[in-house]
Amino acid sequence: MLTVIAVFAVASMLAPAAFRWIGRRAFYLLAVIPAAAFVHTAFYGHATPSGAARTQAYQWIPGLDLTLTFRMDALAWIMALLVTGVGALVLIYCAHYFHDHEEGLARFGAVLLAFAGVMYGLVVADDLIILFVFWEATTVFSYLLIGHTAAVKAARRAALQALVVTTAGGLAMLVGLIMLGSAAHTERLSGILADPPSGPVVTGAVILILVGVLSKSALIPFHFWLPAAMAAPTPVSAYLHAAAMVKAGIYLVARLAPGFAHTPGWQPLLLGLGIATMLVGGWRALRQTDLKLLLAYGTVSQLGFMTVMVGFGTRDAAMAGIALLIAHGLFKSTLFLVVGVIDHSAGNRDLRKLSGFGRRAPVLAIVGIVAAASMAGIPPLAGFVAKEGVYTSLLQAGGPTGYIALAGVWLGSALTVAYSARFVWGAFAVKPGVPHNEPALEHAGFVVVPVLLAAASIVAGPLAPAGNAAIAAYADTLGGSGHGYHLALWHGLGPALGLTALTLAAGLALHAGRRPIAGLQALLPSLVDANRGYRRIMAGIDKMAIGLTAKTQRGSLPAYLAVIFVVLVASLGAAAVDGGAEGIRAVHVRLWDNPAQAAIAIIMSFAAIVATRTTKRFASVVIVGATGYGMATLFAVQGAPDLALTQILIETITLVVFILVLRRLPARIGKAHGFGRRSVRAVIGAVTGIMVAGVGAIALTARSDPTISKQFAKLAKLGGHGDNIVNVTLVDIRAWDTFGEISVLVVAATGVASLIFLKQRTSNLERMGEVAKTGTFAERHRPVREGSEQRAWLLAGRTLDPRNRSIILEVVVRLIFHTAIVVSIFLLLSGHNAPGGGFAGGLVAGLALIVRYLAGGRYELAEAAPVPAGLLLGSGLALAGLTGAAGLVAGGDVLQSTWWEWDLPVLGHGEFVTSTMFDIGVYLVVVGLMLDILRSLGAEVDRQEETDDGYTPDHISEDDMYDRVREADDAETPSPLGRHTL
Repeated sequence: MLTVIAVFAVASMLAPAAFRWIGRRAFYLLAVIPAAAFVHTAFYGHATPSGAARTQAYQWIPGLDLTLTFRMDALAWIMALLVTGVGALVLIYCAHYFHDHEEGLARFGAVLLAFAGVMYGLVVADDLIILFVFWEATTVFSYLLIGHTAAVKAARRAALQALVVTTAGGLAMLVGLIMLGSAAHTERLSGILADPPSGPVVTGAVILILVGVLSKSALIPFHFWLPAAMAAPTPVSAYLHAAAMVKAGIYLVARLAPGFAHTPGWQPLLLGLGIATMLVGGWRALRQTDLKLLLAYGTVSQLGFMTVMVGFGTRDAAMAGIALLIAHGLFKSTLFLVVGVIDHSAGNRDLRKLSGFGRRAPVLAIVGIVAAASMAGIPPLAGFVAKEGVYTSLLQAGGPTGYIALAGVWLGSALTVAYSARFVWGAFAVKPGVPHNEPALEHAGFVVVPVLLAAASIVAGPLAPAGNAAIAAYADTLGGSGHGYHLALWHGLGPALGLTALTLAAGLALHAGRRPIAGLQALLPSLVDANRGYRRIMAGIDKMAIGLTAKTQRGSLPAYLAVIFVVLVASLGAAAVDGGAEGIRAVHVRLWDNPAQAAIAIIMSFAAIVATRTTKRFASVVIVGATGYGMATLFAVQGAPDLALTQILIETITLVVFILVLRRLPARIGKAHGFGRRSVRAVIGAVTGIMVAGVGAIALTARSDPTISKQFAKLAKLGGHGDNIVNVTLVDIRAWDTFGEISVLVVAATGVASLIFLKQRTSNLERMGEVAKTGTFAERHRPVREGSEQRAWLLAGRTLDPRNRSIILEVVVRLIFHTAIVVSIFLLLSGHNAPGGGFAGGLVAGLALIVRYLAGGRYELAEAAPVPAGLLLGSGLALAGLTGAAGLVAGGDVLQSTWWEWDLPVLGHGEFVTSTMFDIGVYLVVVGLMLDILRSLGAEVDRQEETDDGYTPDHISEDDMYDRVREADDAETPSPLGRHTL
């Protein structure tokens, strides 16, 4: 099962390349994955009809007792077949639905395939946390799929609405899952159901889980997001909103029912909201004129129907509920795909404008009628078999609960017949006074998928007894309270058949009286509008956020820091006073290990004091940098070369980044405040420093057990096969921390770029070669002088203002740049056994790019690093992640290292450690971060300054530009073009 999920993941990542290669035909390749998973599941789960289950467990993080546990039983088998089978057919359908020039088609295909994979993972997950991870992954992927047409405002709004609603329910569900696991003392879902816990905590946990179910499966009061999601492409509606995503909540109810169907609040909540949802959805469907919206409200109604049955809590009701789930997946996906064909052929989905379409496309009409008939419960289709089971199970249950549920589902089923008839009439009937449609005939392959799904609805009715064993294997887990009901096309004359006949008659009567009913619906006020309530809640949250931000975020950085430091002093001070008195008395002060430390500390203290007195921003940054270099010196004196090297590199880069930012700020810090305010800040700063020093001293004396760091030297050699303890700690012993940190770096780089780029983030800077071809503004920067054809030290050096150009700097950079890159690679590869590593090597490479930019400007940066920063960031993070996954695939732990050694003639002894690949990922992320910062804070700011000063082709003629460049080259008039303030 894990292999199937991994194949889905890998195929999703490779999907964009397939689309670039063969266009929309790549959907056929993608369809192979769920089709193969369908076949694999069908054969793999051959034992499920007898009730046997197969379990697979993979230890993930032993220290946290996290295990990837999967279980294939009867219920998971049925759901997996539905998810993979319909998913394969929908992907084939997409090859005809979309055209080759569809924007974002590669992303859509990859996300749809990934969604199928996480849905498969959700139904086979046997661990509560893993189940939740897949649950939320379906939410994220559905957001991307619903918002596929990003240019359409309705699609963006619907996607965000679905994300907010289902995520809010998911958070409540997470709390419930944690509470349930804690009460059961296990995270294994099968273990919890085998011995269900009870008590108030469990009741609360189950209710919270059901909140997540209600939001995911669009039950009242969360039903409004599903019709809005019809802004998505039709294949998304056919898969996510008919066969997959919304079924996740139904599946979870069915999964928990054997253990918690009799928990207080379970039946009232599910039956009450299920019946209400069925009635509201069916009633709203009768007033829709858009075929997709009609089916959407019908889906809402059917979801309420399925919730009632799978949550009822009896064996026979479970049989009927699972049969209904299967039938719904078949007929509703068929109907959505039929609407997609109609939309493509006729150009609209408004049933008021469709007339005679059935005569023009008879095959499609037959398919639509079959699917609608199955939805209405007409024999001999799958929907009829499920409906018969529903009526029989509720009649046999009896009692107030059974009869209330029976009355509710009968009335809802009558509405189902009515909107099924409305769909057939609206899509295919000839309407008087409406011009007949002359739709373009679609390729036969476009109709094949709906035909296959409709055929499945036909076949599933007569062959229903063949599925009894599998469904009964699940239903029997609810205990022996049932009556041994079995699915069949014909159970003889009885109350259930009579109710079916009454349902059909009532539904057809409602359709026949559609005009007076429409008038009645128009007169009835909308007492409760969930969508309007959602908008009001979101508007209230926005208003509250704006008000709170206005009161607390006043734009004063000193005020923010003062609040942070005061809270820090208050919290740490209270803790220190409460339990740190003995620790303070136990502190033994040793002034220094080396007299040099005292001298360095004095210099650092002096620099810190001077920094508080300076009034120039640049001067303060340089002086603060002196304290950082002093810290690096302390590391070196103390015998920590790795820390010293990293601190020096970071301090240098930080200094340059600060200066880049200061270009857009006033030179002076600002007007000095009065003595009182400065005194308050001084007191806060002094108290904070003393408090942090005291807490550090207490912490050092509070240890009662030996430090684990004493074992790091042994672990580094035995586990990481390296002599550099610091580097091995980063890439092996505590690699999870490092992976989290480089993830933060990627986010930080993206955030910095988003703040600087005004309109959109460009992936590449304009290079000199491209400028020469286009003759754009930057090409006109290049000075032209007769007889000066010799190569410049730097390619873009002559684009700078002569006042800001340094030939000495250009010569030095030309000589050291490539050496610095080689040194960075040396630090990367040697860091496992000597000072260095991916982080230090990446910083050295970043410094090389910095000096190249300082010497030649933004065009020189483009020549030095023609690779997109995002590519480096993404590749580094992906490489680090894949390195971690490799250990798991190899049978070990995540990020567990393996190494190889060899001896070769001449070359001698060699070795390779897999954590080196992780270190390369760190290197790429750091280089990508530096490049992104230079492109945003450096090159983009330069470009904006040029634009602000008005020196663009729109403002300067070509002749004037040429004259200015000649003047600049002669150094008689400083050129304002391409100014580089550093």
